Amino acid sequence: MSDAPRITVEVLRKRMESGEEFMFLDVRNPEAWAESEAMVPNAIRVPLDGLEQELPRIPKDRNIVTYCT
Repeated sequence: MSDAPRITVEVLRKRMESGEEFMFLDVRNPEAWAESEAMVPNAIRVPLDGLEQELPRIPKDRNIVTYCT
């Protein structure tokens, strides 16, 4: 996973403002979800260890941004 490209919030914001669409995946574990109500609007919650089973739910027509804590 360390080879995955990283993006800063500032760069992401600029790309979104220019019209680029992204899908956000919240890959925190269920315990972290329970401890925080913070979530990017319209993000899909997918625990990292369940990502493979959830692949059909993930759109293939836009860039994917994953986030966790």
